[in-house]
Amino acid sequence: MKNFILNLLRYPKFLALITGGVLSVIIAPIIPLLKQPVTAIAMITAIISGFIGVSLVLRAMLGLDVA
Repeated sequence: MKNFILNLLRYPKFLALITGGVLSVIIAPIIPLLKQPVTAIAMITAIISGFIGVSLVLRAMLGLDVA
């Protein structure tokens, strides 16, 4: 039983390591682009637009109209 519990405790650490690795691979190429003002503004605008788009789609799909 002790081995089972130790195995279960390894999964959150594994998940955190995998998530950190994926985020570092995704963010590493983006950092040099943020040093240029034009691309930084474009990237920030695209990220904000993406969040707004996803929230509107989810509200429509889930029927969460605030009206």
